[in-house]
Amino acid sequence: MDTSQNTALARALTELPGPLPVRGVIHIVIPHTDRFTVVGNHLAQHAGLSTTAVGLAVRIQSLPQGTEIGIKALAARLSEGEKLIAAALRELEAYGYLRRARTRLPNGRILTRTVFCNQPTALLRTRVVAQRPAPPQPPPPVQDPPAPEGPAAPQAPALPDVQHEEEHAPQDIAPPHNAPFVPLVPPPTAPKPPRPPLPQPGELTAELDRAATALLSDLRRHAHQLVLSENDIRQLAPAVAAWLERDTHPDTIRHTLTNDLPQPLRHPAKLLKHRLTVLLPPPLPGADDLAAPARPRITVTPFQTCDGCERAFRAPTPGHCRDCRDYRNQHGPTQAAA
Repeated sequence: MDTSQNTALARALTELPGPLPVRGVIHIVIPHTDRFTVVGNHLAQHAGLSTTAVGLAVRIQSLPQGTEIGIKALAARLSEGEKLIAAALRELEAYGYLRRARTRLPNGRILTRTVFCNQPTALLRTRVVAQRPAPPQPPPPVQDPPAPEGPAAPQAPALPDVQHEEEHAPQDIAPPHNAPFVPLVPPPTAPKPPRPPLPQPGELTAELDRAATALLSDLRRHAHQLVLSENDIRQLAPAVAAWLERDTHPDTIRHTLTNDLPQPLRHPAKLLKHRLTVLLPPPLPGADDLAAPARPRITVTPFQTCDGCERAFRAPTPGHCRDCRDYRNQHGPTQAAA
């Protein structure tokens, strides 16, 4: 049998007015009458959003109000996994399309409220807020003609028509028209900071290099995923030697490198490089560092007995007290002894 062809699409292509482009996409636009969602080109052609984030934004716009759009709720309806959906939601949140805030209910329960805006840049424009119409004024009451007898009662002066400030105050304060949109979270395409280098030992001796190479080569016996090439072992051996130089036990290094491995493990050498760099322990402290700090010595001035009046006073050497010294300075040592 011949391959079936879409004759309706070919017929619609022949009915397009004007010359068709030589290359590129050709659009056949049929107006929608029901079940459609309007999507702006600012979202469909966004240069900073990934294709997954754009598609997820379109899916969210097509959902009715009140639909759950959490990570687990979307993963249950879509073919993408939770990690991919979470990354796409973070992209939309960084560019202002999505906002997630926690709200505490009167009963104490905390829930996450998600707000999606189909055009976040429009929120930064100056919006003209219509003022509330003034309430209708009641008709003036009909006054009876004054009585001819008796003096006329004084009338109160007419009060000016005072309008409240809140009626003329703007209902919403919009940011300036030219205010740029600054995302709170950098997009995934932003340049990442350079990674820290592998730790290096103070002196890579032959013994340290042999022990580090043997430890890395033996890892596949404890975790079958950690199959390293000779080039990977040569690159990682100095980092393991730095651990051994800091008096780290080989079993401790082996447990750090093989514990809780991700499944599936695609790049064993990159994982080991990350763990050897980030989890590097500090050098062991010496005996002098662990010793308790010596308390400062406090010099106590001893008690002395005055040679003149036998009063006790504090002084580094024997002699006279303050009163006896003052008296001797005024009257002399002879009168003081008498």
